[in-house]
Amino acid sequence: MHTHTKEVPVKTLSGWLMLLLMFLSIAANVALWVWFARDTEARLEAVGYPNFWLLGLAILHTILNLIWMGGFFTLQPNEARALILFGDYVGTERRSGFHWTNPFNTKKRISVRARNFNTPKLKVNDKRGNPIEIGAVVVWRVADTAEALFDVDNYEEFVSVQSESAVRLLASRYAYDDGEAGEITLRSGLDEISHDLQAELQNRLANAGVVVEEARLAHLAYAPEIAQAMLRRQQAEAVIAARQKIVHGAVSMVEMALTELADKQVVKLDDERRAAMVSNLLVVLCSENETHPVINTGTLHN
Repeated sequence: MHTHTKEVPVKTLSGWLMLLLMFLSIAANVALWVWFARDTEARLEAVGYPNFWLLGLAILHTILNLIWMGGFFTLQPNEARALILFGDYVGTERRSGFHWTNPFNTKKRISVRARNFNTPKLKVNDKRGNPIEIGAVVVWRVADTAEALFDVDNYEEFVSVQSESAVRLLASRYAYDDGEAGEITLRSGLDEISHDLQAELQNRLANAGVVVEEARLAHLAYAPEIAQAMLRRQQAEAVIAARQKIVHGAVSMVEMALTELADKQVVKLDDERRAAMVSNLLVVLCSENETHPVINTGTLHN
């Protein structure tokens, strides 16, 4: 049965205090061995054998001092140690500094600093089925050390696999570009896409004790097999849009010119001459090449 484990804070003893007590214990152990050596010398002359009780006490004291040394550990800022006693989770120490705990506790170190993870470039199909290459950068950190250590097998690998899965799912939800009116696409809606990706990742990584602080697309491009075709399509769309803008501006300028001529009565033009003037002005304004004027030396009608 799968059970969820929640982090339990635990306060360990000061390492400096226990280090002082250990030095005192070592001094007492040295004195005990000196006592045993002197007592043995005297007893060998008297009875011919040492005091085995005193020898056992000195050996036991030495073993306890060696075990005592195994309880010391240090923590840097934004680090934690999960303490486990014979398979039972005791708690997590997060305070930085020099600490001492039960020497029989297993001390699993875990970092709670923010980390970056860059997903590899994934080749997936977007909403319209076009093959694209996509990658993301994820900023995450461990929030619950117990869940990260005991609810998933390897929380770092879990973050990696789930991040790639979330990016693939995100790409299938949106079109690369050229969406319908008001539709969010991977290229145009970066903020919305990032928010959606972060929410999806947080939902997937919540049971691993991981908090996703930021998730953004780091790479986005068409797959190589269709990149040239899509580039030509984008260029054609850009040319059409530019032409539309040029024609709209030219028509507005021609209209303004005819209106000004009529209002100021500079010259009166019949429909035929007006059409010719409109044609000439549109050619001049819409032409991609430099235009060369032709001077008419005859009358207006020749």
